[in-house]
Amino acid sequence: MACAAYYLCPRKMKQGKMIFNQKTAQCFLAVLLVFSSYLKAQNTKEMTIDDITAMAVAHHAQLKLNAKNIDIAKQQKEVARLKQLPDISASATAFYLGNALIVDKDFSNTETMAMPHFGNTYAVEATELLYKGGLIKKSLEAADLKTQLAELDLENNKQNIRFLVISNYLNMLKLINQKKVYENNRQLAQQRLDQIRKFYSQGMITRNEVIRGELIIQNLDQALLTISNNKSILNYNLDQATGLPTDTEIIPKEQIQEPENGENLSYFLHLAYDHHPLLKSAGTSIQMASKNLEIINTEKKPTLAAFGGYNMQKPITNTLPVVDMYSNTWEAGISLSYNIDNLYKSKKKEELGQLQKEQAEDALNLTKQNIEMAVNAAYLKYQEAVKNAAIQRKSQELAQENYKIIEAKYLNQLAVQVEMTDATQAKLEAEISYVNAEINVLYQYYQLLKTTGTLY
Repeated sequence: MACAAYYLCPRKMKQGKMIFNQKTAQCFLAVLLVFSSYLKAQNTKEMTIDDITAMAVAHHAQLKLNAKNIDIAKQQKEVARLKQLPDISASATAFYLGNALIVDKDFSNTETMAMPHFGNTYAVEATELLYKGGLIKKSLEAADLKTQLAELDLENNKQNIRFLVISNYLNMLKLINQKKVYENNRQLAQQRLDQIRKFYSQGMITRNEVIRGELIIQNLDQALLTISNNKSILNYNLDQATGLPTDTEIIPKEQIQEPENGENLSYFLHLAYDHHPLLKSAGTSIQMASKNLEIINTEKKPTLAAFGGYNMQKPITNTLPVVDMYSNTWEAGISLSYNIDNLYKSKKKEELGQLQKEQAEDALNLTKQNIEMAVNAAYLKYQEAVKNAAIQRKSQELAQENYKIIEAKYLNQLAVQVEMTDATQAKLEAEISYVNAEINVLYQYYQLLKTTGTLY
């Protein structure tokens, strides 16, 4: 009965319902949190430099255009190859043939001769070029050079895009490291502000000391906000470059370590001479100009061609009376022709082709000089970045040691707020400079690889 009374009691039933609703709400909240965590995990992607450059090369719109240019160049060669095949044509005509009017020499008498009025012809003709100074072969070789130029253009753009993506990636990594520095300094500033407020409540310092501490935290918060926004901008750009959804958060997982490289400037210069796509492209342009001169010279050669044909027509009008029957004829032979005007026209074309070749040679020399200057500058900047990182590491150690000394003095009332502020600022600047210097070593190394054309 007591048990029955418990279940029949409205108050007990209400309490049981409330407990059930609370448990349901808790379960629902737990599921929601798990689902939210899952979605968040789905929208984040850890990536190394190799990962992000591979995705950028696979998805970047500019590289798709370059790849299409290669396909077009290859197809143009196939079109040029068609000139090796004979030209074949077929024709059919139907016509109305009027009566013939015969007139005397003095136009005094005329006579009308009846003619078969319906006429038609059927013809098949074929011609094939046998010789033109190697025109077809040279045209195919020129098409191959165009394909090489398109491929080198693709490789050069690949390296540009790799470097662009790596730059954004390293800048993001730099911002992440800066954020850690600012957050650590904010935590220390908050602890110090709490201590200042304690001193202020005890009447040991004035209000302006508290304000100084609060301003420091405000400045740190402002810096963190700027870092967060800049990181979002870089993240969006990388999403676009790699083909990822624009709400994907990229998490860099590259280990920051100084590249092991003890090579001298001469090594990198020879690396550029052997591998840089722009140098290869300039060399191919010279070959292209030379091939164009060869094609121009083929115009001085005679044209030898084979031909053949079959013709059927009616009526036969070269007899009297006209015969309403088909005349069937065929022919085959060789034709030899020569354009005499090429003797004086080709000279100007040759002069133009020679100027284009000389221009291509000058362009190669200029490209080589520009690459040598770029490699030299990149090499020196890389060496500078390595040395600067060592300097900034030592500066950070000194600034952190100075901060600890001043902080201990300040807490023991042996230093004023201005000294504490200066030490804090020096520590922050030294730590930011060091994390920037670490990233700059990597940046200058990849810049050096790019200038040599070996950023694969």
